[in-house]
Amino acid sequence: MNQEELQKLTEKISRDYFQRPFLHMVKINRRMTTTGGRYHLDDHHIEINAHFLEEKNQKYLVGIIKHELCHYHLHLVGLGYKHKDRDFKILLRRVGGSRYAPDIGLRRSKKYKYLYVCENCGLKYPRMRRINTIRYRCGKCKGRLRLARVF
Repeated sequence: MNQEELQKLTEKISRDYFQRPFLHMVKINRRMTTTGGRYHLDDHHIEINAHFLEEKNQKYLVGIIKHELCHYHLHLVGLGYKHKDRDFKILLRRVGGSRYAPDIGLRRSKKYKYLYVCENCGLKYPRMRRINTIRYRCGKCKGRLRLARVF
């Protein structure tokens, strides 16, 4: 799906579900990883995560567009457009938009540098930073920690 097709789809969803025209731009954002889309308050354009335009993830696309259009239409008419606002929750439920972006495996997994192991119970503590093994003990059995591996 390209930019023009996405624009037409968004305009159609806006007319069909909100009975209002979508008069601004929809852009494709290839850098998004944790969100499905974003509505910009300043110039009213909507950005959609490019990964949801792929064929295997398009089943989530309409729900994401509806979610962003809820922000868009509520903001333009002066009602509560934030996630916590009652107006937003009611409209999102009415049009059937997705509340959260589904996890499609784009979130970066943390790479730990250090692995500490308890000498008593063997519990593992993966850490990004070094810790003082004299000062800190195992949270389960209060045993001593030792540095087992540096990645």
